[in-house]
Amino acid sequence: MLKLNFSKYKFEAGTDEAGRGCLAGPVVAAAVILPPDFEHELLNDSKQLTEKQRQLLKSIIEKEALTYGVAFVYQEKIDKINILNASILAMHQSIEKLRITPEFIIVDGNRFKKFKDISHQTIVKGDGKYLSIAAASVLAKTYRDAYMEKLHIDFSSYNWKKNKGYPTKEHRQAIRDLGVTEHHRKSFRLLPEQLKLDL
Repeated sequence: MLKLNFSKYKFEAGTDEAGRGCLAGPVVAAAVILPPDFEHELLNDSKQLTEKQRQLLKSIIEKEALTYGVAFVYQEKIDKINILNASILAMHQSIEKLRITPEFIIVDGNRFKKFKDISHQTIVKGDGKYLSIAAASVLAKTYRDAYMEKLHIDFSSYNWKKNKGYPTKEHRQAIRDLGVTEHHRKSFRLLPEQLKLDL
């Protein structure tokens, strides 16, 4: 069972991101503050869930959370400030959108920069340990997947509907055959043999 809170504070926000390892599209982060009596047996790290389960949980989280925020940082910014900084920026922006100012923040992973003067704790594999981080991981993933599916309409050769911008064999082959799009992260190693790739 995932735990509700890490700290003793009433308003503890969990935050997580999706799309950090992708070759195309934004990195998306979410922040969630759950009510003190929240529980759901299905809620877990979004990577452990099916798409159907994530969609079901998305509507439950959006309905039952005390507040939540979702933020997108796009590929141009990722290329400027690097993916780690872009991930942290997206998390900060998602926290900024919360209607309640959190008293404490728990973060999935091991890297974060202080947000305002609010204390925080990074937790490795936190999305499999705490409900609010798991909830944030579900929102970040579902919002990002929906965005990539929309992009797929105009860029169907890359099959983002299926691979969501991750470096699958098929995605890399499409980059080889067709080159890069405006949605690709130019600072990423898009192909293993990138040294020879003419960008």
